[in-house]
Amino acid sequence: MGLYKFLRPALFTLPPERAHRLTIHSLRLAGLLPAHDKDDYILSQQVLGHDFSNPLGMAAGFDKDAEAMAGVGRVGFGFTEVGTLTPLPQPGNPQPRVFRLTKQQALINRLGFNNQGQVEALHRLSVYRAKPDSKTGPIIGVNIGANKESEDRIGDYETGAARFASLADYLTVNISSPNTPGLRDLQASSAVSEIMQRVRAAAPDCPILVKIAPDLAIEQAQEIAALAVRFKIDGLIISNTTLSRDGVADSKYVAEDGGVSGQPVFDMSTRMLGQVYQASQGGLTLIGVGGVSNGRQAFEKICAGASLVQLYTAMIYHGPFLAGRIKRELAEILRANGFANIRNAIGADYK
Repeated sequence: MGLYKFLRPALFTLPPERAHRLTIHSLRLAGLLPAHDKDDYILSQQVLGHDFSNPLGMAAGFDKDAEAMAGVGRVGFGFTEVGTLTPLPQPGNPQPRVFRLTKQQALINRLGFNNQGQVEALHRLSVYRAKPDSKTGPIIGVNIGANKESEDRIGDYETGAARFASLADYLTVNISSPNTPGLRDLQASSAVSEIMQRVRAAAPDCPILVKIAPDLAIEQAQEIAALAVRFKIDGLIISNTTLSRDGVADSKYVAEDGGVSGQPVFDMSTRMLGQVYQASQGGLTLIGVGGVSNGRQAFEKICAGASLVQLYTAMIYHGPFLAGRIKRELAEILRANGFANIRNAIGADYK
């Protein structure tokens, strides 16, 4: 953790959202710094039609409004996923709505898709894409959602896909946040089928992934995977936050509404990842997210079937340069296990 272990106590005296804004501002400044060292070649691969110099990404929810894309790349991430972005701006749920569970290295949040809206983010992304150094920056995914008060939530996803299709390296359809009432109902087969069809029609040439909840029955997750193959969706992100309180029962915040992220999600999300990989027989690109804080955990996600790995909560506890440490550890573990390239490790537990 280096210097961060001395800074974290002061940062944790601030409310979580204020500390988050300070981090975003710092990373905006970090975007002006020189690029980090070239990534180890063992970590490079082509996924979703793009060349990833490393598999580590910043999960959605961190850079909600596409403000710190360059900075996220500068601290070592190979890709970043901005959003969740809704067609219209919305404030989200009342504060306080984010709670640190320090002992468990976890968060509970009920933010509720707070963001400045797609038009603002579209402008920022357009400006960023016009800069020469964006060509060497991180791969950029755009996570799209529906407004809480929308009368046509499926239409909101269609709108987001059409808006960002030409600027995003990939799109993520977020139907698994627990903090917008009724949103997870869109994971039912009839609804998700319509979403997939309409989003694919709106963005025919852009890679599309669907983000699912770890609380789904495995049969339902496998059904969504089968539908993704049927409707030419490129992959799934496994997983969002959980409503389960397993592993955080002794926290003073256990009764707070919202989704749990961080270490308590690792086992359940990795188990689902492996089950979906087996069911899809490697036919989908899978991104593993949930509880990753070191190279060993990233390796476990990859061996379970993930081509790429995301994190967010771990950076709160370990600092902004965590990505660099994870990459070094992961490269060492890959070599120690006899893998010449990360591609060979994907799904190794089931091959």
